[in-house]
Amino acid sequence: MKVLIDADACPVVDLALSISSEFEIETILFCDTSHRVERDNVITIIVPKGPDSVDFTLVNALSKHDIVITQDYGLAAMVLARGGYPIDQNGREMSDENIERLLDMRHVGQKIRRAGGRTRGPKKRTQENNISFELKFRQICERAILAQKVEESKGEK
Repeated sequence: MKVLIDADACPVVDLALSISSEFEIETILFCDTSHRVERDNVITIIVPKGPDSVDFTLVNALSKHDIVITQDYGLAAMVLARGGYPIDQNGREMSDENIERLLDMRHVGQKIRRAGGRTRGPKKRTQENNISFELKFRQICERAILAQKVEESKGEK
């Protein structure tokens, strides 16, 4: 099990690294050449700049029960399909129950922008966002570790 971070413009990289180290979960950062995000003692995979190049590289490295930190709903949908746990930087967990609605909202926003309209950008990041992320990320780490242990114990029998 690993934590994979879509590190391009991710404001919680250091917080996620701190928490994942507490759980002793390997963490890998993914970014493109225009967003080099590197930290000591952490693997960073840097891919050429291009549409969705980070997303596809991350998905190819994904295993069941991996946790993925991303704000990209399309990537989150691929993570769910492969048995992973996607969470955004504000602590919102993407799930089979909410991913369609989130993808629909993204699609509507894209249509508005393509037609020349404007949509609101994200609100300014607050300390509450960090607290929400930390709480949910810890819960997901615990759940993923338990799920992996259960699966491993079934495989041994």
